Amino acid sequence: MNSKKRLKLKTGETLDSIKDIQIFQAKNGYRFSIDAVLLEQFISTRHYSHGIELGTGSGVISILLAKRLHKVHIKAVELQKSLAEKAERNVKLNNLEDRIEIIQRDIKELKDMYTTNSFNFAYANPPFRKPKTGRMSTDRERAIARHEIEISLKELISIAAYLLKHSGRLYLIYHPFRLVELISFLKESRLEPKRMRFVHSKKGDEAKMVLIEAVKGSGTWLKIEPPLYLYEKGKTYSREVLGILDKSE
Repeated sequence: MNSKKRLKLKTGETLDSIKDIQIFQAKNGYRFSIDAVLLEQFISTRHYSHGIELGTGSGVISILLAKRLHKVHIKAVELQKSLAEKAERNVKLNNLEDRIEIIQRDIKELKDMYTTNSFNFAYANPPFRKPKTGRMSTDRERAIARHEIEISLKELISIAAYLLKHSGRLYLIYHPFRLVELISFLKESRLEPKRMRFVHSKKGDEAKMVLIEAVKGSGTWLKIEPPLYLYEKGKTYSREVLGILDKSE
């Protein structure tokens, strides 16, 4: 029997579709957002084969990426057991067991698991709030996803730099209010920012997210891509976002 047929919706879950994949998610716990889809679309690793995701959640970014780029093999790391188990089921649901391995470990332990220069590319949608800043969710899954409870931004970048080969690429989506700090940590770890794109709710609004690609051991130059606008009128997605989501207007 196909393993996909044996997978069932559990109590407290929803089964959601995004682009050409399906995802089990908690009804009230951590759920992926548009950030994940935008980061996956920003990753351009056509010639790279081995990647690692630092904090996979339900696995949505890695699953979308493996569906789009058929030659990549991914290690998707997740600390929280509940999310790692969900990600494992989602990988099976989308028939990607041969190209995505879910690893339930603390990201800070990866230096003990892998030698340096092990991966062509890495990516993460890291928590953007420092502890004791902003309102922290009472749900632990959500809290860890949004606040630096288990790992700091500096630690995550340092580990990514250790894992990446020379000229390997790191892809992040982050909040602009910590952009100066982010760039400082990248350069400190010899990860040179090469490509950046700001995401705005709509024209005239300040940026709410920034997508960034950094290259290990590269020279200094930076390309700022045109802004990405999420909405055109009210809560109607822009044409570009609809295209990313593979939806018609």
